[in-house]
Amino acid sequence: MKKKQIGVVVIVVAMMAYLISLPVKGLIRPKEARTKPGTSSSAEPVQEASSAINEEYVSTAAKKLLTSQMQAEIAAKEAQLQKSTVDAERLPLEKDLAKTWDDLNVPAPAAFYYLSAARKDNNLQNWLNAGDRFNDAYKLTQDTFAKPAFLVNAVESFKKAMQIAPDNLDAQTGLGIADVNGGAPSPMTGISLLLGVVAKDPKNVKANLNLGLFSMKSGQFEKAVTRFKTVVEQKPELEPYFYLAESYKQLGMKPEAITAYQKCKEMAGDPAFNQKMDEYIKELKN
Repeated sequence: MKKKQIGVVVIVVAMMAYLISLPVKGLIRPKEARTKPGTSSSAEPVQEASSAINEEYVSTAAKKLLTSQMQAEIAAKEAQLQKSTVDAERLPLEKDLAKTWDDLNVPAPAAFYYLSAARKDNNLQNWLNAGDRFNDAYKLTQDTFAKPAFLVNAVESFKKAMQIAPDNLDAQTGLGIADVNGGAPSPMTGISLLLGVVAKDPKNVKANLNLGLFSMKSGQFEKAVTRFKTVVEQKPELEPYFYLAESYKQLGMKPEAITAYQKCKEMAGDPAFNQKMDEYIKELKN
C-alpha cells in the first residue's frame, strides 16, 4: 500500500468507526434526549499499561498493511536497531524509524520510537511528537489491550514536554486531549486545559477540533458546530467536515448537513465511506 493511500485509510477508519457506532436512521435526537453538559461518559477509566504493548507489538500489526518492499525496509532498520547496544547508536536509528512510520501515517509505532528517543535526549519536539502520535493511536485503535498504554505514554510525553516548555500550547493541548480520554481522574481537567489554549489562541485547530468532539459526546451540538466551523475555516479537511455534518444532522439542520457530507465525499475518495455518506444524504433528503 502506498503512503498516500495509507493516510487516507487511517482517516477513513476513524470516521467509519464513529459511523458504525451510530444507527443509519433516527440520528437526529430530540433535545431532551441529549446528555446534559458536564455529564459526558466519553472518558475511560485510567488503567495500568501493559509492558507487552511496545514498538514490536504495534509494528507487527502495522506492517500487515504495507507492501512487501516496505516491510523488508522496516525489518532491516529494526534489525540494525536490535544490534545496537549504546544510546549514541540507537538514537539516530530510533528517530529514523519514527520518521519512516510517520511518513506512512501509522502513528502507533512512530509514537514508541519517538518516546524512546525522547527518553534519551529529552528533546521537546520528540516529546511532542511522541505524545501526538500516542493520542492519534488511542483515537484510531480498536485494540482495547493497547489503549491504556497509548494513554499512559501520551500523558508522560506531554508532561515531560511541559517541564521543558510550560507555556507550549501544543503540549497543553495534547495533555488536555489525553486527560479527557482518561489520563486524569476527571475529564474536566483536560477540558480546562483545552479551554485555556483557545483563550490564548482562539483559532487553534487541534484544541477546537477536540473541544468540538467532546461537545458532540456530551450532546452539546450547537457548541460543536461553532468549534468545527472554526476548524474548517483554518484547515478544510475530511475529519472536521465530517463531524460538522454530524453535528448539523443532530440539530436538524438538513441543508447544512448535506453540504458538509458532500464536502466529505470530495475529500475522502473511499468507496465504502462515500456509500455511507450517500445513505446519510438520502435520509436527509427524504
